[in-house]
Amino acid sequence: MLTDGAKGSWDPSIDPAALIELRQREQRSAATLLGGGDVEFLGYPDGELHNDTTVQWRVAKAIRTVRPDVVLGHDPWRRYRLHPDHRHAGFITTDAIVAARDPHFFPDQFLTPHRPRAVLLWEADEPNHVEDVAGFAEIKIAALMAHVSQHESTMGIDQGGEAASEAFAKGVRQQLAEHGAVARRGQGESFHLITDT
Repeated sequence: MLTDGAKGSWDPSIDPAALIELRQREQRSAATLLGGGDVEFLGYPDGELHNDTTVQWRVAKAIRTVRPDVVLGHDPWRRYRLHPDHRHAGFITTDAIVAARDPHFFPDQFLTPHRPRAVLLWEADEPNHVEDVAGFAEIKIAALMAHVSQHESTMGIDQGGEAASEAFAKGVRQQLAEHGAVARRGQGESFHLITDT
């Protein structure tokens, strides 16, 4: 996680330090639900992320260390994306992939370069790939719901209780069905796929 999440609430009275701890617990819970391992928190101030060589160095190091086949990230070219962290995170990801694959970037890491097989950019401005996610809808919903601090601001679940939560889940299932239909699959996630990494 690139940023600390300290500004990720509409509650003006919330303590930023407590929110950081909460957001980290939520992220760990979501990762566990998805079958993931450790989550690395880089701790950049929320809303103040910038694409520079310092953060690219850290992300490239993670790519060289983990050596993933596929890297997922925000589509930085999506038009009208308001959140500055999301725009910058997309470019940080793509720039760090280039740095991680090429041996002359960040030689002070003393790590073997790594070239991922593919990049999947979510919320893509121009989707060109649908990933079959049949059987994973409920896990996705549970992982999203683990981010309790985001229920109001991101998911539109405020005081509606169980009915609002179920409406959110229904919307997720509907979107997966719509994306899947494009590729003649039951459920799918749309991405922009880049294989020329």
